[in-house]
Amino acid sequence: MVAPGESVGDDVARLEELARRIRVEIVRTVHKTGVGHLGGSLSETDILTALYFRELRVRPEEPDWIDRDRFVLSKGHASVGLYATLAMRGYFPVAELLTFDSLGSRLQGHPDMTRLPGLDMSTGSLGLGISAAVGIALGSRTLGRTNRTYALLGDGECQEGSVWEAAFVAARYGLDQLVAIVDHNRLQQYGWQGDAPEHRLPPEAPGELRAKWAAFGWRVIEIDGHSMAAILDALTQARTGDGRPIAIIATTVKGKGVSFAEGRYEWHVKVPNAGEYALAMTGLGETVDATEEAAR
Repeated sequence: MVAPGESVGDDVARLEELARRIRVEIVRTVHKTGVGHLGGSLSETDILTALYFRELRVRPEEPDWIDRDRFVLSKGHASVGLYATLAMRGYFPVAELLTFDSLGSRLQGHPDMTRLPGLDMSTGSLGLGISAAVGIALGSRTLGRTNRTYALLGDGECQEGSVWEAAFVAARYGLDQLVAIVDHNRLQQYGWQGDAPEHRLPPEAPGELRAKWAAFGWRVIEIDGHSMAAILDALTQARTGDGRPIAIIATTVKGKGVSFAEGRYEWHVKVPNAGEYALAMTGLGETVDATEEAAR
């Protein structure tokens, strides 16, 4: 919510700065640990920032608070983006990000709710996170709770049949406290056949995705997934229920914020070398400590 004395524009600027800082931590984590899905983590950053710093009712100091809103990262491979957001929100120290995907770390390559407080579901197998979110939302309503459930999916993930089985069930039960957000960066791991050199999703596909969610009985909102104002407006609209679950299709850019990674499917899972790391950090408004790099 907007703080007392703060305008909506001030709030947008605050969130945009937080998103920039989260992107810095994503790039740093992937570079330093040598693992991680960079492209999709960068494309989801603005959405995660709006959720965790404005929309979700959560208590980082009490991660198991029973009345919290729930969030499921259905595209679980983009976990480093979620971890950077959680760290910035205060769930755990930012320094812990550099343990990402290492033996014994709480920050596994895919979210593990048994290891890290603040996670509402373990995810990784694409197409299953949205099913879990449907179950969570249905369970909350059955118990008479008013909390809301949010799930973030990838557009490539929407090729999974289980996504549409979940979509059918959610509409069947009128789960209007459920919001599915599609990170529609129009790229997947190996691109889209026949559309070289970037292998971008064909231009007709965004309309097809909208039509599919609508055909399954969902209320659909389409936005620019990098416009913080548009994201906040869509989330506000989603609070008003009409008996249908809500799908927000957020058009994004894979690798957003890192010039050489933007719109390139190769950066789905690729680690920046020292030169690329320095370039990325400079582009994000940071400087690279030469002694830190030499010690890597």
